[in-house]
Amino acid sequence: MLARIYQPARTATQSGKGKTRVWVLEFAPASARRQDALMGWTQTTDMDGQVRLSFDTRDEAVAYADRHMIPFQIFDPKPARKIIKAYADNFAFGRKQPWTH
Repeated sequence: MLARIYQPARTATQSGKGKTRVWVLEFAPASARRQDALMGWTQTTDMDGQVRLSFDTRDEAVAYADRHMIPFQIFDPKPARKIIKAYADNFAFGRKQPWTH
């Protein structure tokens, strides 16, 4: 029962960084999901997969895992790339692609 401690990335459909400041402890799946023969839904017998704990800091998550003797693996967040753009670049003379309507 290995736990993962990580800081979630922002969703692809949002530009804000809400819900990315917390650290999450969740358990790795112990068994693969199966498809239900009648309805086609996915099912699992692993109840630890439903546990997802949030912490304010990385140290709090590590302390919780140590206190409850849970083996864990830490995934450090990747730094966000900043792409600096200006609206005026759309009309620049040296633009690589022509600007049209």
